[in-house]
Amino acid sequence: MDALASRIRRLPPSCGPVRLIGVDGHAGSGKSTFAGQLAAALDGAPVLHLDDVASHDELFGWTERLREQVIEPLGRGESAHYAPYDWRARRFGPPRALPPAPVVLVEGVGAGRRALRPRLALLLWMEMPRGEAWRRGRERDGEEQREFWDGWVEAERRHFARDPSRPFADLLVRQGKQGYEVLPGPLSTPAADQFFTHRDEPGPMW
Repeated sequence: MDALASRIRRLPPSCGPVRLIGVDGHAGSGKSTFAGQLAAALDGAPVLHLDDVASHDELFGWTERLREQVIEPLGRGESAHYAPYDWRARRFGPPRALPPAPVVLVEGVGAGRRALRPRLALLLWMEMPRGEAWRRGRERDGEEQREFWDGWVEAERRHFARDPSRPFADLLVRQGKQGYEVLPGPLSTPAADQFFTHRDEPGPMW
């Protein structure tokens, strides 16, 4: 984890002064836990959880809200302010600040979506089969969320069919019994102790 953190610090900024790091993968694949440990290795880097940006009505249709509330302010070197969604109360809460830190982690299903990739310094994909990830997620959330999970699985299938993230991942992260294994992803070439990050061609961000 410390070696990965060191590599991330050496990356050039990708969104104004910020190195925006995406952590994507299937629901239940361990993104939040991994992002929390990576943030700690990065001296407490802020983490934006996409569960706070999505909602029941917009499981994946939150691109414009993310752009307005987070990406544009960070790109100007300003603190972002986004309204986290309360999944039990089914409403957005009061704004929460997100500072333009040297590194900001964005974790959640869809963190590597097409609209966001040009602003990412690095995209990591949690390498776990979707069936195993969904099983873990269902076990974690219990019977209370069974109906929600039934709808989520189909929504996630549709999202990744239209806008896959894994083919564009710089690194693949596998969880083991005693930590994580970080492997080169489809778009990463390690050389001379550096990761050369290949992203989308420059162009319109959204």
